[in-house]
Amino acid sequence: MGGKDERGREHVRVAVIGSGFGGLGAAVRLRREGITDFVVLERADSVGGTWRDNSYPGCACDVPSHLYSFSFAPNPDWPRTFSGQPAIRSYLEHVADTFGLRPHIRLDSEVRLMRWDADELHWEIETASGHLTADVVVSATGPLSDPKMPEVPGLAEFPGKVFHSARWDHDYDLRGKRVAMIGTGASAIQIVPAIAPEVERLTLFQRTPPWVMPRTDRAITAVERWLHRQLPFTRAARRGLLWGLREVQVSAFTKRPNQLGLIESLAKANMARSIKDPALRAKLTPSYRIGCKRILLSSEYYPALARPDVDLVASGLKEIRGSVLVAADGTETEVDAIIFGTGFHVTDMPIADRVVGADGQTLADAWKDGMQALRGATAAGFPNWMTIIGPNTGLGNSSMILMIESQLNYMADYLRQLGVLGGKVALAARPSAVNQWNRQVQTRMERTVWNTGGCTSWYLDAQGRNTTVWPGTTGEFRRETRSVDMAEYEVVRVREREPVPAVAAAAGAAAAEPKPRRSRGGSGAAPLPGALPPVPRASNAGGAGLASGGASNAGEAGFAGQAETAEEVA
Repeated sequence: MGGKDERGREHVRVAVIGSGFGGLGAAVRLRREGITDFVVLERADSVGGTWRDNSYPGCACDVPSHLYSFSFAPNPDWPRTFSGQPAIRSYLEHVADTFGLRPHIRLDSEVRLMRWDADELHWEIETASGHLTADVVVSATGPLSDPKMPEVPGLAEFPGKVFHSARWDHDYDLRGKRVAMIGTGASAIQIVPAIAPEVERLTLFQRTPPWVMPRTDRAITAVERWLHRQLPFTRAARRGLLWGLREVQVSAFTKRPNQLGLIESLAKANMARSIKDPALRAKLTPSYRIGCKRILLSSEYYPALARPDVDLVASGLKEIRGSVLVAADGTETEVDAIIFGTGFHVTDMPIADRVVGADGQTLADAWKDGMQALRGATAAGFPNWMTIIGPNTGLGNSSMILMIESQLNYMADYLRQLGVLGGKVALAARPSAVNQWNRQVQTRMERTVWNTGGCTSWYLDAQGRNTTVWPGTTGEFRRETRSVDMAEYEVVRVREREPVPAVAAAAGAAAAEPKPRRSRGGSGAAPLPGALPPVPRASNAGGAGLASGGASNAGEAGFAGQAETAEEVA
């Protein structure tokens, strides 16, 4: 695996950044495409991404387990309908083992800098464990990887314990302590009921109340698991039903927000069942349309807030004076520990400061007025670089694994195009194509509940633009990322310092080696997420072809036999 570049440094065909769902999914897809010359660079000491970092009490997924898993790695033995963090992390470890990814993974290898070398047409990568170069970078760091800590006056002088929910201190015993929980997001509503019975007193600082629906979680029976192992179509049917129900809900979020009134009524009824105090109910009732912020799922959150040893401060934290927390409304609370559930750097991802493109500009500078990427994958000025879970690929009501697999389809075709072109070559997204795609997305976004619902959420960037969520169905996104449209790219070669129109270059390459093209409009037999189309046998002349050595599928039987494709979902 790997070789040397012109200066004797280690060189790989593809460098994948991160080992969460996106990074491991990319690694599996690379192997199944016949590409074995790649590395997965992980900053931590184990794989798992978000599901490694978030180990707080009560941590679980709010997407059903059979939909929150790879179509090519179905798991018939999920323990619960909404499985917890330990089960999901174990699943990701099993994916790494089953698909033979361990030799490719480099732990404790945080990426410090990625710089595009326009002369050699490759990426120079500096990591905590050494230097290497790569023809292509696939960034799968994810938007929920770097915790956001608010700047609160007096926080540095607080004498007690302070940590973020995504960096839980398991050595600190909360029992008998006075604890403040800051924030009311997805993590907080799981933490509050989990720690309320242990602490002496829990105070929740709420800036904006969330809409909360009941979470119908239960143990999956042994009979169900047996059926899913012995009769795979039952598992496929379950997954397909979960997917379909969410697809039909999308139009209410993206086109007809007024239809969400019924859902609001159900959420209010859920609150009324546990919160009998009218004053507390008033504090917990949002003033914005449901869906504008992420809809949260919990059947334990409201009962926990009704406990006599749990207080709600319906005002944001303003400052800290010693061990006393002062809210914006003047409420003072003395505590021993502060837990911040204040989210992540989503629209200002720190990794963007470490990516330097063709013109010497960082990705952070390129995105200073808002993130944008062609089909959520490639950015203008950053050749042979793509991201998984990029701008406007997030979801408000379904499984991100569906979106990840769609982007893996796009990644696979991107690499095929490079192989067909042959030689030392790079694809650069045309600024006009990126801008056009972004305009289309933002136009569709105007009527969505995320933009019209009357709230401020982490979906919006500093300019108030929604650069995180996809304004359509997962099926639509799948069609839009089924294959690379070469008209949206320029081809760059070492011997030609000026960009060459991709259409002309592709025509020449096609004349040398025919390759059937597929329509982006959804016709034909193009693959759905997770489906694995045949790889065209591109020329290896000049060393730009696919790496030698096919992917080994040994051990894949560990995931209940043959892969479940997305056709089974759709």
